[in-house]
Amino acid sequence: MDHGHMGGMASPPSPPSSTMNGSNGMMHHEMMMHMTFFWGTNAQVLFSKWPGSSTGMYYVCLLFVFALAVIVEWLSHCRLIKAGSSDVVCGLAQTFLHAIRVGLAYMVMLAVMSFNVGVFLVAVAGHTVGFLLFGSRVFKKPDPEDEKGSDLPPMTC
Repeated sequence: MDHGHMGGMASPPSPPSSTMNGSNGMMHHEMMMHMTFFWGTNAQVLFSKWPGSSTGMYYVCLLFVFALAVIVEWLSHCRLIKAGSSDVVCGLAQTFLHAIRVGLAYMVMLAVMSFNVGVFLVAVAGHTVGFLLFGSRVFKKPDPEDEKGSDLPPMTC
């Protein structure tokens, strides 16, 4: 009795850590994706082989994720659309800003999904610093005529 094909479903093959090239027998190694949080500079974030095994590039990656998170917070709390503009122009500008904000927020989310603790910490730190600078009352002058804090509605799940 063959238990490997019970119910018409085959069990998936286990992923190899290295594979043989059929033509010349050379080995090449594939990087396995982490499924739990890990510390380390040898990571793959957002793009294939980036930042790789270079410690310097890892720190560039952390800076990039931090900046993305700060920009997401800035877009969430900025006022770029001038009062009195046409409703169509305002609507198109809001839609464009929303698309940029959501796209950058998804990039931060995908970076965090690398499960690298350093990337997670700088993403949280970037959102925190961005909110402190652009969303909190620490650096804002209160405007009694401004009932709305930004051009875009808050991001909700």
